[in-house]
Amino acid sequence: MSKQRVNNFLSNLALIVATGLLLVLLWQLRSLLLILMIAVVLAATLAPTIDAAEKLGVPRWLAVVLVYLGLLAGLIGVGVLIGPTVAEQIQRLFRRLPAYLEVLESVVDDWAMRLGITEPFISQLFDTQTLTNWAIRSSQQLVVRSYGVTRGILGVAISLVLVIFFSGYMLSGSRRLIKGFVSLFPKPWDERLAAQVKPMSKRMGGYIQGRVVVSGILAMAITVGLGFLGLSEFALGLGVIAGATNLIPFLGPVLGAIPALIVAIAQGGWSFLWVLLLFVVIQNVETYVLDPLLVGPQVRVHPFYQLSAVIGGTQVLGIIGALIVPPWVAGAAVLLENLYLKPKALAEQQTTAIASVSTEEEKAANTLSIKR
Repeated sequence: MSKQRVNNFLSNLALIVATGLLLVLLWQLRSLLLILMIAVVLAATLAPTIDAAEKLGVPRWLAVVLVYLGLLAGLIGVGVLIGPTVAEQIQRLFRRLPAYLEVLESVVDDWAMRLGITEPFISQLFDTQTLTNWAIRSSQQLVVRSYGVTRGILGVAISLVLVIFFSGYMLSGSRRLIKGFVSLFPKPWDERLAAQVKPMSKRMGGYIQGRVVVSGILAMAITVGLGFLGLSEFALGLGVIAGATNLIPFLGPVLGAIPALIVAIAQGGWSFLWVLLLFVVIQNVETYVLDPLLVGPQVRVHPFYQLSAVIGGTQVLGIIGALIVPPWVAGAAVLLENLYLKPKALAEQQTTAIASVSTEEEKAANTLSIKR
C-alpha cells in the first residue's frame, strides 16, 4: 500500500471518528441545543420590536429589558383576568368528560343500529374507557417527551430562565454574535452567511408572530361563537384550548375542535351541527383569509414540508417540537433558496444565454459563408 493511500485512509478514519464523537457530544448536549433553538426563535420573534425601539433612539439593551418586562406584564395581566375562569371551566370539563363520552357512545350506538351495523363492533371502537385511556396516554407521552428533555420541574424553570437570558443576549449583542460566528467560515462564505441572518430571522419571527395573532383571533371568535350557541358554561375554556392548539399547524385546529364537539353532543338537539358549522367556518376563514395574510407571506414553505416538520418535531420533542421545528424549517428554507436554488437558477440562465449567443453566432457565420 502506497504512502498516499495510507494517508488518505488515516484522514478518512479520523474524519469518521471525529464525526462520531461530535454526534455523541451533541446528543449529550441535546437539552442545551433545545434551549438554544427556542431562544433563537424567541429572539427572532421579538427582533422587529427591538429594532423599532432602537431606531427611536432607545439603547438596544434597554429596549430588550423594556420589551421583556412588557411581555411579562402582559402575560400576568391576561392570566389574572381570565386565568381563574379558564382553569375552573377546564377542571369542570374534565370532571364531566366521562359522562360526556358515555353520551357519545350511546349516540354512536343508536346511529349504528339505524344503519344496521353490529353493536359489538361499535362498542369496541368507541369504548369509553379505551378512548379515555388512549387520550390520557397520548397526552402523557407528548408531555413526557417535552418534559423529559428539560429533566423535571426544576429543569423546566431553569430552562425557561436560560431561554430568556440567551434570547435577550442574542437581541442585545446580535451584531457581535453574528460577526464572530461567520468569521469561522472562509471567504466568500462568511459574507454570504452574514447576509442570510436578517432574512432568516424575519421569516422565523414572522412565522411565530403570525401564528400567535391568528390563534388569538380564533380563540376570541370561538369563545364568542360557543357562548352564542349555548355553551357559555365552557365557552372561555374551550376557546383557550382551541387557540392554544391552533399554534400547531394542520393538527392543532382538529385537536381544538374535539372537546367542543363532545360537549355539544352531550347538550343534545342541534348543538352538535351548529358547533361543527362554527368550527368549519372559522377553519375556512383561517385557511383562506388569515393564514395567507399573516402567516403565508412569512413562511413560503410548501404545506407538505410544514406538516412533515410538525409531525417530526412532535415525535422527537413532543409539544415543544411541534411549535419550534416549523419556524426552523422556514429559516432553513431561506438558506436553501439564497445559497443554492437562486445561484443554481442564475447559473442555468447564464448557460442558456451563452448557448443561445453561440447558436446565433454559428448561424450568422453559416449565413455569411453561404453568401460568399
